[in-house]
Amino acid sequence: MKLKTALVVAAALAGTIFSPLAASAKDVKKIGLAVSNLQADYFNQIKIGVEAYAKQKGIQVITVDAKNDSATQISQVQDLLTQGIDAFIYIPAGAAAAAVPTRLAKEAGIPVVNVDRNANEAPGDTFIATDNATSALAGGKGNMLMIHGQKGTTPEVERTKGCNKAISENPGVKLVAEQWSEQWSQAEGLNITQNLLQAHPDVTLIFAQADGLALGAAQAIKVSGASQRIYLGGFDGDTTALPILAQKGFDATATQQVRGIGRLAVDSAIKLAAGEKLPPEQLLPGFLTTPENAAKFVAEHP
Repeated sequence: MKLKTALVVAAALAGTIFSPLAASAKDVKKIGLAVSNLQADYFNQIKIGVEAYAKQKGIQVITVDAKNDSATQISQVQDLLTQGIDAFIYIPAGAAAAAVPTRLAKEAGIPVVNVDRNANEAPGDTFIATDNATSALAGGKGNMLMIHGQKGTTPEVERTKGCNKAISENPGVKLVAEQWSEQWSQAEGLNITQNLLQAHPDVTLIFAQADGLALGAAQAIKVSGASQRIYLGGFDGDTTALPILAQKGFDATATQQVRGIGRLAVDSAIKLAAGEKLPPEQLLPGFLTTPENAAKFVAEHP
């Protein structure tokens, strides 16, 4: 089974190049950035992108880390709103209370840029993310496992939607089991995959909805004793995972433009603070990444 027909984890618009919106920072001096969990490389890279680009524009960024706790994040946002911020960039810590910080900021008259995760009942003034629904694991023939991220979060919902669409278009692929994680972590990926492989030892495809989950799944495959080739795809293009991908530690991922997302978030915050209207969604393409081209993204992450 050839990789190109057995596994596609992807961003279909990989040729699109991101460039930040032209914007003036003269009316924005301070931005609040609420991050769900800075222990995750993906969110840390967005933070780096926001802070570096804001510094170029002479804007102070106050960053808070909820460590995946919604109650902590609500308290942090309440404090941020007392510090004279001109705009608010927000990555929800979870689906349960995602709407509360957005409502608090809007009540205070502060524009909100949601990143990666949105709340349908209280969306930000604009939402920035990778086009997660274009991700897919499909093609060839075989039984498949899907390891989800945190249930109900925007990336989990959209990546599930994209994967299920791809499966429906490829009748040779059968989804035999799926399980949700709580933290998108490598340890969860290992434990979930070990359990699922014991119950379904004949699988040949695994789609893990984050590279951390994929790295754990790769460990589980290695110790499983499976005689068949199991193709494994992740998602994110984490800086910790890409060197492993380059060494053929797994098969493919979709590399997100994390620094680009950070820059776009800053420019969007500036425009919103100036009273401009932006599209409800701004979705950036990811880049299909395999062992053949991973070194490029290791050298320079988008």
